Amino acid sequence: MDATSRDSGALSLPNQLSLRVKSEGPKLVPFFKATCVYFVLWLPLSSPSWVSALIKCLPIFCLWLFLLAHGLGFLLAHPSATRIFVGLVFSALGDAFLIWQDEGYFVHGLLMFAVTHMFYASAFGMRPLALRTGLVMAVLSGLCYALLYSCLTGAFTYLVGVYMALISFMGWRAVAGLQLVGTAWRWTELAAGSGALLFIVSDLTIALNKFCFPVPYSRALIMSTYYAAQMLIALSAVESREPVEDYRASKAK
Repeated sequence: MDATSRDSGALSLPNQLSLRVKSEGPKLVPFFKATCVYFVLWLPLSSPSWVSALIKCLPIFCLWLFLLAHGLGFLLAHPSATRIFVGLVFSALGDAFLIWQDEGYFVHGLLMFAVTHMFYASAFGMRPLALRTGLVMAVLSGLCYALLYSCLTGAFTYLVGVYMALISFMGWRAVAGLQLVGTAWRWTELAAGSGALLFIVSDLTIALNKFCFPVPYSRALIMSTYYAAQMLIALSAVESREPVEDYRASKAK
């Protein structure tokens, strides 16, 4: 990890953000360009193709490159960063499957993103536990599922429930790092928490639009929050929470 990463914890949050925009911003330029390409082309969903799948996945591919730009050694030395990278790989697979969701591949996409959330939750770790935050997330998740329940039929009654439990667990572990009192925030914790919440907003919009009622401008809302979520989660890996030495020590206990 470079000197910038080591020293960032001693800076205030605004200063941390300013420092990281300067250091990480250039590495994110391909991601922003790829995202612009997606929204400018705006290929119709009614004509799924490998081209539309590539355009949709391209911003996620750029986030792969963003993490790899920090060096393969960085990923190998930081298990949490590696898990976020693997989560991005499954996210790209999920995006590709959802291009053909009307041909019966929606469940495949759902499965890929469920695996993604498990990797992300594992990357965020279980410290601090933040049980109150977990309780709030569980209540909100239950309310959202209750809203969707009457619209669900067949296997989706269970699949959506399991998926909501997984993404809520991931959100809990991401937001748990945001301690409102007693400690200073790190910019990575803010990025992780914000990214997880945006991911939940994106997926809840998908569920409402697919199962309940048409959501105005749903595609723009879904994709803008989704890409922002993935970018923030990828950013949270830059200052990894658990170096390999700490990881081995925790496993030894």
